[in-house]
Amino acid sequence: MSRIRVPRTGPGRPRTRPLAVLADRAYSSRAIRSHLRRRGIRAVIPQPSDQVGHRLRRGRLGGRPPRFDSEVYKQRNTVERCINRLKQWRGLATRTDNLAIAYQAALHLARILIWTRR
Repeated sequence: MSRIRVPRTGPGRPRTRPLAVLADRAYSSRAIRSHLRRRGIRAVIPQPSDQVGHRLRRGRLGGRPPRFDSEVYKQRNTVERCINRLKQWRGLATRTDNLAIAYQAALHLARILIWTRR
């Protein structure tokens, strides 16, 4: 989370705090939600059915369900399709690089090639 950079449309340095984080059900833990809440970032993460069941079983002590915006969550599909396109590169999908900088270089190269094909 500390390496997130959201570029600005005009001049100025990039923001380090996005407006919202779109994640799948695997990232619906209390620790992640509280970290995002502390930083003032809106979490658009659906709750897994087991967490919903636990909360409902506790009754009033279970608390309110976290806020979820289904329209914003639909934008996650675009990101998933981009990641799947990047994973068509075997080196990126298998993560065989020993150094993080080599993996990042391959990621940039794949991104450039995908951009030039469009």
